[in-house]
Amino acid sequence: MLNRNRFKPAAASASKDPLPSSSPAFGTPVHPVGPSKAAPPPAPPSLKPTILPIILPPATLRPLAFRTFTKKHNLTLNSSALAALATFIGKHCGAGWRSEGLAERVLEEVAKAWKKSSSDVIVEDGELLKSILKTFESCMSGGRIIQGPKGLSRQSSFGIGDSIKEKESIGGRPTPNRDDSQGSLGLSALEVEDERDEDEASQDPRDWVTILSAFEQPRLLYNFGKKNFERSASKPSLFPPVSHKTEYFRQRYLLVQQRVLRNEAFQTSSFTAQRSLALQRSSSSTPSQINKITPIANLLGRTGTSHLLLGLITVAPTGTLALSDLTGSIALDLQHARPIPDENSAWFAPGMIVLVDGSYEEDYAATTTSGSSSALGGAGGIGGTIGGKFVAFSVGHPPPERRNTTLGIANSEADTDAVLSGPAFGWTDFLGLGSERATGARMRRLQQRFFSPRPQSPLSFSPSSSSRAASDSSAPLVAIAADVHLDNPLALTALRALLTSYASSHHSSPLLSLVLMGNFARNAALAGATSSGSVEYKAAFDALASTLGEFPSLLARTTVVLIPGPNDAWASAGLAGASTPLPQNVVPDLFAKRVKRAVADANREVWGRDKGAQKDGELVTATNPARLCWFGSTGEMVLCRDDVSGRLRRTAVRFRSTEENEDEDETMDKDEADRAKANGVDAGDDADDDDLAAGIAESTRNDESQPIDSDRMDIDSRSAKPNGTSRSGLPPSEQHARRLTKTLLDQAHLSPFPLSARPVLWDYGSALSLYPLPSALVLADAEAPAFTLNYMGCCVMNPGALVEGQGARRREARWVEYNAREERGTVRKIGV
Repeated sequence: MLNRNRFKPAAASASKDPLPSSSPAFGTPVHPVGPSKAAPPPAPPSLKPTILPIILPPATLRPLAFRTFTKKHNLTLNSSALAALATFIGKHCGAGWRSEGLAERVLEEVAKAWKKSSSDVIVEDGELLKSILKTFESCMSGGRIIQGPKGLSRQSSFGIGDSIKEKESIGGRPTPNRDDSQGSLGLSALEVEDERDEDEASQDPRDWVTILSAFEQPRLLYNFGKKNFERSASKPSLFPPVSHKTEYFRQRYLLVQQRVLRNEAFQTSSFTAQRSLALQRSSSSTPSQINKITPIANLLGRTGTSHLLLGLITVAPTGTLALSDLTGSIALDLQHARPIPDENSAWFAPGMIVLVDGSYEEDYAATTTSGSSSALGGAGGIGGTIGGKFVAFSVGHPPPERRNTTLGIANSEADTDAVLSGPAFGWTDFLGLGSERATGARMRRLQQRFFSPRPQSPLSFSPSSSSRAASDSSAPLVAIAADVHLDNPLALTALRALLTSYASSHHSSPLLSLVLMGNFARNAALAGATSSGSVEYKAAFDALASTLGEFPSLLARTTVVLIPGPNDAWASAGLAGASTPLPQNVVPDLFAKRVKRAVADANREVWGRDKGAQKDGELVTATNPARLCWFGSTGEMVLCRDDVSGRLRRTAVRFRSTEENEDEDETMDKDEADRAKANGVDAGDDADDDDLAAGIAESTRNDESQPIDSDRMDIDSRSAKPNGTSRSGLPPSEQHARRLTKTLLDQAHLSPFPLSARPVLWDYGSALSLYPLPSALVLADAEAPAFTLNYMGCCVMNPGALVEGQGARRREARWVEYNAREERGTVRKIGV
């Protein structure tokens, strides 16, 4: 018998409901008519597959990690980082790490994240790697990294390492934070994050042009032990400690030393059959020897032996010349020395780092002065003054190094994306705009798209001269004028003629930038009663604003750059036009306010409210020196206003002329021959001295057959008006240009002088470095003739004064025009 009490709740509920249940006897649930609360639906089963962790030995993962990190991304994975990756992949990818390709995808994402967050080529098991793996761990599903809104997004992948503070230098061990790493690689600053973003990038070339002041450049220090550059841990200051003065010269020496040691003439050849540029110390029948630099401290006890030294020329307290390196100093005897390749090839002055070939003569009467110190630091024994003297036979500048060699870029123009193997600083971000390895390939593709000439016809294989001229006319140009004396009406007239030539309708080349360099006053401004005051100085810039305002269409499409000179404010207020410390600060906005207003008015007049994709014209007040860069670090132009020629002539060491040396050598050879004949000794045993000099000449020759030839140094024929020729067969102006260029680029520094001759702010001395060599160097020297030339792949230009000609002579406006596509400069002149 059925127990009806079991169904009482159902019956009760059924009695309350007007519609009875279909089967009330079995307690079937009723069908409610009104609203009722339904139970929540059960949660769907998780779709995340289960991964069974495994123990993955690092040695098993090593081949795959090597192909991904080293072969594909040019990264080096150390053992600790490999072990961390093996543990991570074994835990999250399981047994399918190899068969399903899960490990390769994880390694690919880790390598990309490392390159985005750090400029170090060595992947270590540190905080950055742990942060990357922790970010990926939350986005793993089934052994794969989820891409999407719930997984790893592009922005989150760039944000890896946000919490890590800056610990590392560029190219060193510690790792920077996201902001510093993105800035060092140039990704966020250039706004190009992927190759597919290049088509959507800005179409205005001026968006890719950056004017970098000297105080904005990163301060990098070369670590000789690690063979890389490190960011300085101390903040630059105008009043640094005294130790930074020594560090300034030490860094100059270390840069030159590592550059010399990387030269082929100072490296042992891998194959004996290969001809090396070695120092020929013996006869031609014996094998050639490799150049070897001897530290000065190692000269002790080796009197009468020949050595090759690399040191800084200094002036000893006694007034004599000395040579210093990181180990010590020694007195330098240049009585019988001859410069390499000749006396007119370059200047040699105190403050320069040179290669000296000669013989050491020890002075047994004198002892080592333990209390004295070398110019590069140190005292006593190592670092002190070595007794005796070094008799120099030959003196030469260190061999220069091309920009492509320093950055590891292939020399072939067809293969622009190729990177040379071997020692190079491709990962080093020298300017804070991106390193060559990180952004160079993409920036060169953008540059080629903007700067390449437009073909006239797809079937035109040999364009005519007219079509070639038409394609060349679209090349982006940079116009540079120096000594723009705004208080001289003739200078304003010449500037107006310059602007008219570019504003004319027949001139189709875009003017990327107009650089106006000081002095903007003929006499030192704000220097006293005899000079112009602040009111007159500001009135001169107001006149500049009025002149620029006459060309609104040109001004709205051009970036105007103002670089001060020694007569400009505020440096001239206390130094009265003397050598101002470099770097020199910008022209104050107090005086350039009216010029900025003229640029803004031109933008409103030309563009109005709808300017489209064009960029407004702008005015940039830059330091002296400054750098104009385009497409990241692909192109670099150094702008410096300094009278270097006069300083070199005043401080240069004067060698004995060739005729005097030849007469003296003949007399000495005759005397030595007589003494040798009397003693029965063959005089031909001392023929090594000539080979030593030839060795320095060959090492400084680098990769060309002549020290200076048409390939390495190409002078613009329109840059000078020779009124005679020198002994080398060149016009004096051309010889002067070659001599000035070789001196600065071989020294790789804008101020190779002692601080007493050229003051330099110690902490900002790295802004004066020319290493790696820039694409172009504008050296506005009022005491040198106007010229343009190419040396070691660097275009060196001197615009001269803006106004040429005085009195009854026909006056002309003169400036330099730089073709950014051809990387060549031209001296332009137009009558005023």
